[in-house]
Amino acid sequence: MDAEIYKRKAQIIKAMAHPSRLLMLDVLSQGERCVCELQRLVGSDISTVSKHLALMKRAGIVTDRRQGLQVFYRLRVPCILHLFDCVDAVLRENALEQERAAARR
Repeated sequence: MDAEIYKRKAQIIKAMAHPSRLLMLDVLSQGERCVCELQRLVGSDISTVSKHLALMKRAGIVTDRRQGLQVFYRLRVPCILHLFDCVDAVLRENALEQERAAARR
């Protein structure tokens, strides 16, 4: 495969690679949210949340729309959340391995 493809894939994954961004993506999986709602959920100041959202927008993960003074975000391609299922499977497998290792001791 072309190295450029891997570079673009890495950019998308990097744009998700922060606990606050993962939380926002999880919330956005339930539907569109305004920045103010996301800010309350994340617990960071509005400028930090806006920077996170801008980064994910540049990566093509989310899209926005303005309504008056408010900005609403939604997932651009909801299938991105299938990655969460895979990550959860890895976490479960890691926990099982740790349990097995503890039982052998």
